[in-house]
Amino acid sequence: MPDRGFRNDMKSLSIVCSLCTWNGLYKDYEEHLKTSHPNPICEFCEEQFDSTIRLEEHKQKECTKITVPCALKEYGCLDSVYRVQLQEHYLSDIHQKTIVNFIRRLMSKGTNEQYERASGMDVDIGQGASSSITTTTNENISTQMQEVYDDMQYLSNDGTFIWKITNFHEKMMDAQYERQTWIDSPPFYSSSNGYKMRARLYLNGDGNARHTHMSLFFVLMRGRNDAILKFPFNYKVTFCLYDQTPDQRHIIDSFRPDIRSSSFQRPRSEMNIASGIPKFFPLSMIQQEGNPYVRDDTMFIKIMIDFGEMPKTLLPYALSLNPGLPTNVQQYIIKQEIERRAQPQTLEQHLTTNQ
Repeated sequence: MPDRGFRNDMKSLSIVCSLCTWNGLYKDYEEHLKTSHPNPICEFCEEQFDSTIRLEEHKQKECTKITVPCALKEYGCLDSVYRVQLQEHYLSDIHQKTIVNFIRRLMSKGTNEQYERASGMDVDIGQGASSSITTTTNENISTQMQEVYDDMQYLSNDGTFIWKITNFHEKMMDAQYERQTWIDSPPFYSSSNGYKMRARLYLNGDGNARHTHMSLFFVLMRGRNDAILKFPFNYKVTFCLYDQTPDQRHIIDSFRPDIRSSSFQRPRSEMNIASGIPKFFPLSMIQQEGNPYVRDDTMFIKIMIDFGEMPKTLLPYALSLNPGLPTNVQQYIIKQEIERRAQPQTLEQHLTTNQ
């Protein structure tokens, strides 16, 4: 973690504004942004925003006028297209040939069954290329391959996810210099057929919490089975920042979705607007030398969706359980603890009734 001397060095560091020709000291940069760029404009689509952070988020995730490389660039698909044209690009012959090769490489590490699925798709592509219904066939192939790829990417499908954040120091500096103001967790799921979601962390804070707290948010994503799921999403979300010492003084906070907010309606785009806890954890504590939450330049955050209305008083106990235990074992232990805590109350009620 940066010490006081390092932070002082940062304040005296020369910096060039990414929005104009201004250059000066890092400590004066925020004031420059407020006075000279209170409503920055996207140079690609000319949309106006209320902050540079929001502009950066727009440019990285939303702007339809920005060209983006294909996700399989390193596997040979070298096309760059507008974001709005990605779906069309995914159905092109060059992309489908690349994705077959990509899945073959993934399957080489998987099971024979998975490999057979990929090989079958390869055959379908060959047939589709010579068919009079190429477009329909290609769409089906693309859908099947996306499902295979999604299946292999499932990191969790029980409504809980432990997010390991490595290179913490580097990511914090990126946030402070506004090179990358937030980071996203990998997607995870409430069940194998359930809601798709992720967490978003602003290491240097967002909005009113900027420069004072880490901001931690929940993002509902568009999933394959949304058409049969119930919306708005109305389940309590709990975040836990792990204390990596035997003291286990974890930082735990929860919020319940506002069902009137668009953040928790059925997603119509890739992701809904993030919502959560802006002042999750003070930066003054995470920047202390030897703090228990960052060890070996790594931080762990658990995201847990509460489908069973777990009592708030039980959360510290539930989150202190060994994460290596299977979910069903953890649930059984929690159930036993609930019953144990209920026994004194039951006995007291029994004694009161008999008096």
